[in-house]
Amino acid sequence: MGTTVFERRRPAASVVDHALQSTAFAAFWLEDVQRTEYPRLAGDVRADLAIVGGGYAGLWTAIRAKEREPDRRVVLLEASRVAWAASGRNGGFCEASLTHGHENGVNRWPEEIDRLEELGVENLDGIADTVQRYSIDADFERTGQLAVAVEPHQVEWYRGEEGFLDQDAVRAEVHSDTYLAGSWDREGCAMVHPAKLGLELARVATELGVEIFEHSRVRLVDGDGADPVVLETDGGRVTADAVALGTNVFPSLLKRNRLMTVPVYDYVLMTEPLTDAQLASIGWSNRQGLADSANQFHYYRLSADNRVLFGGYDAVYHFGGKVRPEYEDRMESHRRLAEHFFTTFPQLEGVRFTHRWAGAIDSSSRFCAFFGTARRGRVAYATGFTGLGVGAARFAADVMLDKLSGVETERTQLRMVREKPIPFPPEPAAAIGINLVRAAMNRADHNEGKRNLFLKALDAVGMGFDS
Repeated sequence: MGTTVFERRRPAASVVDHALQSTAFAAFWLEDVQRTEYPRLAGDVRADLAIVGGGYAGLWTAIRAKEREPDRRVVLLEASRVAWAASGRNGGFCEASLTHGHENGVNRWPEEIDRLEELGVENLDGIADTVQRYSIDADFERTGQLAVAVEPHQVEWYRGEEGFLDQDAVRAEVHSDTYLAGSWDREGCAMVHPAKLGLELARVATELGVEIFEHSRVRLVDGDGADPVVLETDGGRVTADAVALGTNVFPSLLKRNRLMTVPVYDYVLMTEPLTDAQLASIGWSNRQGLADSANQFHYYRLSADNRVLFGGYDAVYHFGGKVRPEYEDRMESHRRLAEHFFTTFPQLEGVRFTHRWAGAIDSSSRFCAFFGTARRGRVAYATGFTGLGVGAARFAADVMLDKLSGVETERTQLRMVREKPIPFPPEPAAAIGINLVRAAMNRADHNEGKRNLFLKALDAVGMGFDS
């Protein structure tokens, strides 16, 4: 196998040691907000619509439901705190894509891809409109996303695209000698402060009349749908005519979906705020989101106070598919990220990382969300966002509300919405298969992107693994 730029230009161990010397194991975004306390559910409540999950999917569903029918009684139940999981610790890339990129979409739904991309842009426009209309303070910047080639074989992947930048042009945007070319999608992505966005969506929801209950884990979805559905918690119950499930990476409350997603752990670093001189040394005046082009890719962006968030590369699955806090503390992954950061920006030697953290992603085998109903149409769900839930959660909310209305819409008639992904196998086959895929993707990254027969076979049947 060959080497990648991150192996050919590995920084000195002392540089990495210094940068990680006093790093806190904590999610920066969640420490950078002030929270509103919401009560725990106590007793019995009757609702028109009950929502399970206080992340983006649940909060957008609450807001969109009240915007459609202001008099509808909407209750939202969150097992822990609003926006504490993926919605408060992601990279803050709010993308227009509903299909995990054009290539994945065109390969799966070629007859729909043009409309799916239009709907994705309409969805991102809708998020921008909501931010403005409700004065949402979430550091929303529609700066687009710059994808960069860091190996010679990757350059051809971007040549001919509308936003193509050659080596000189891409390095003029962001000063890294690892960049060989790039493609800048100027409108298809916004940067946000993820925890602020989640908490501000909760504020908007409550101002519209939604009742939010924290520390109210739903233990059981009861009823066959002939009558209103009952949600059981330790503190009480909610009886609702309709239910929307936005539990995402956590074990589904519907048995049918238990094998449809796997939790994949993603790791992140955040630097201290850059000085003016440090920022000038890397350029980046247009503040785009950045991502490189391998199977094991990095994503990075600037915060409002000019910290650099640097994440990705490792996508770790643990046997049994559990979501556990101890899986987040993986110094091996954080150290690898630090090495790759200084390969990308050697001019930032001396910068320290103030925070390191991780989170679980609800990965589906088709790399994007899927949708459905249960209990005679009284329960709707959306899950499997595979890392693109920041933007796609709003579209998913509309799909769930459409399905609960019982009326066919353009959204519900899309093949992308009607189809389900191939489920992952049970253990031990899941762990064996996922680790084989990870190893094959790593080999491809070290072999000019060439996918072996195993990966090609999975591509042919529409089965994959990604973060």
